[in-house]
Amino acid sequence: MPVNLMQLAKEFDKKDPGITQGHRLCPGCGAPIIAKFVLMVAKHLGYEPVVGLATGCLEVSTTIYPYTAWSIPYIHNAFENVAATISGVETAYKALKKRRRIPDKKYAFIAFAGDGGTYDIGIQSLSGAIERGHKFIYVLYDNEGYMNTGNQRSGSTPPGAYTTTAPVGKLLPGKAQLKKNIVEIVAGHENVYAATLSLSEPMDFFNKVEKALKFDGPAFLAVLSPCVRFWRVPDDKAIEVSKLAVETKYWPLYEYERGVYRVTRKPRSFKPIEEFLKAQGRFRALLARPDAKDIIDELQKYVDARWERLLVLEEATKDKPIR
Repeated sequence: MPVNLMQLAKEFDKKDPGITQGHRLCPGCGAPIIAKFVLMVAKHLGYEPVVGLATGCLEVSTTIYPYTAWSIPYIHNAFENVAATISGVETAYKALKKRRRIPDKKYAFIAFAGDGGTYDIGIQSLSGAIERGHKFIYVLYDNEGYMNTGNQRSGSTPPGAYTTTAPVGKLLPGKAQLKKNIVEIVAGHENVYAATLSLSEPMDFFNKVEKALKFDGPAFLAVLSPCVRFWRVPDDKAIEVSKLAVETKYWPLYEYERGVYRVTRKPRSFKPIEEFLKAQGRFRALLARPDAKDIIDELQKYVDARWERLLVLEEATKDKPIR
């Protein structure tokens, strides 16, 4: 049964999906909203969530000893191995179910991790779990840096963003490398469901979580998660910045399902990438450089080319059966 958006909206403040109030994340942080949205859909569809959480902002701010904001089965592990942990839990469940030593319920095995624990430190664990074919959902809350330890650059940090390990100065325009395309890396494993999501598009978000829950195999959900502290945006603007990311092609919304691509949000018109950059203080130093226009033009060409590539992939695979 499809997710009822209005019903979920009514339940948002009334039900405890598994993560409660009282955590210590920054006001306006996208990460707790992402976790709550995912768990709300799981509970709404009759699943019992079991959560693994990698070290990061979401973990340290929801489980400061002796307190916890989690009211469901939950396990914290190191930065690098949440995918291995949740795949082990899923395997243990199947073994216990086979021996009839555990109730036959609908469980959802969900891993949460930031970009540091996904793009960089945890990619080996993630790749192995997907290749083995475990049925679990990996949720990436992508705040584009190592924010828990003070805004160091990660493989997810976009070019030109100010970070403490790749600052913008007279000699260098911040990080020089492009953001790693993690969804395409995951899609390269073939037998997987992978998608991009945005908090500014809740219906698209809920539909993709539902697909991930029902997918017979590993699923990967990449959600842009603005960090109000280090993106230098007001704490009431996270959703607005997320929307700008979609409207400027910076964060295109699409899904990949066993070889088939679908673009799930096609704005009637697009805004220039410069609007996304100007909305954030982390690009202020870049925009003040004399060569700013050249750098912005290169980034615009990149997002335009990536968008066109997605449309070509969608057209090329639209009539192909899902394997």
